[in-house]
Amino acid sequence: MAPLSAPSSLSRQAWLVAGILLIASNLRGPVTGVAPVLDMIRTSLDLTAAQAGLLTTLPLLAFAAGSPIAALAARRHGLERTLMAALLTLVAGLCLRSSGATWALFAGTVLIGGAIAFGNVLLPSLLKRDFPGRIASLTSAYALTMGVASGLASMIAVPLALWSAGPGWPLALFAPVVLAVASALIWLPQLRAPAPAAAPAGPAARPRPVWKSALAWQITLFLGLNSLVYYIVSSWLPSMLHDAGYPPGSTGSVHGMLQIASAVVGLPLLALVRRVRDQRWLAVGCSGLSIVALLGLLAAPSWAAAWAILYGCGGGASIILGLAFVSLRVGNAQQAAALSGMAQAVGYLLAAGGPTAIGAVHDMTGGWTVALLICLVFACAQAVFGLYAGRHRQLA
Repeated sequence: MAPLSAPSSLSRQAWLVAGILLIASNLRGPVTGVAPVLDMIRTSLDLTAAQAGLLTTLPLLAFAAGSPIAALAARRHGLERTLMAALLTLVAGLCLRSSGATWALFAGTVLIGGAIAFGNVLLPSLLKRDFPGRIASLTSAYALTMGVASGLASMIAVPLALWSAGPGWPLALFAPVVLAVASALIWLPQLRAPAPAAAPAGPAARPRPVWKSALAWQITLFLGLNSLVYYIVSSWLPSMLHDAGYPPGSTGSVHGMLQIASAVVGLPLLALVRRVRDQRWLAVGCSGLSIVALLGLLAAPSWAAAWAILYGCGGGASIILGLAFVSLRVGNAQQAAALSGMAQAVGYLLAAGGPTAIGAVHDMTGGWTVALLICLVFACAQAVFGLYAGRHRQLA
């Protein structure tokens, strides 16, 4: 019977990896794809600047609110069923958001943010449970998928909107539903397959509160500060490019290139993570790329596209490394889900106010210099926390 069961196990793993990668493809694009068509939405629905800004902030607030709930839901209903519920919620949110009504635009955005929060939190836990020996490679693979899908969403948003008759933005916002539906279909077999047996825990083993762990806070702040600067740069990049003299048609393309750069960098990073047990200098190096890019935006704004791509490499590498820390620094899947929920809740709560605050700083100063200096301070602090988060140790 062994020869018959081996292919079955291999087939389940193949479906599981395919499902993980497809779920990852939904975790950024539905949010970042809004920025290129935001002006069209404002004109079509007669939104104020504050209402338009809320479209950027709402997903991050939903990420922060949904992240702690995700681990509790998975503990009660299982990882597979919870992820399926998140995918179905994402489909509903995408349909609602693109229906054309103002109230539906905001309500759908909240549903999308909550669904993505669950996926962000639970994928590291799934890797810790099912692929403990392949955490680095699969984290890089799903981060690559996430970034490429996000970049494509940004690149096709404006062409789709211009191709459609009438207000074109609903089609641009609806397009990611194709990936969401495909992900749900590929994930269906996981609802029928038995979950792998967990390693037996000793009599004294029990979940430790991650909120009381210094290492958990170091990982959280490394990821959180990176998210804060990433969403500031991602939100205001079109305006920075415009001020640097780029034509409006190219801003969406450069925005997409930043997203793709944030994913492609995972390929060389993967080899390094697998070779070293102590990732302190990797964390500092990734943060350093972001620091150089921000300095470049300050000193030579006419090269903004090049600096945007370099920032995509630094910010994306930091995301991949931070997600790997979530799995590498814990002892079991439950702890991974708890740490992931903590890191993403705090990180997205920090990031939620970032774009609005930096926009206010820009309005007060009339330029991007002070805003970018603030981002530089955050990026340097991220490097410091990376020195601690990258140490080869696990949560006590």
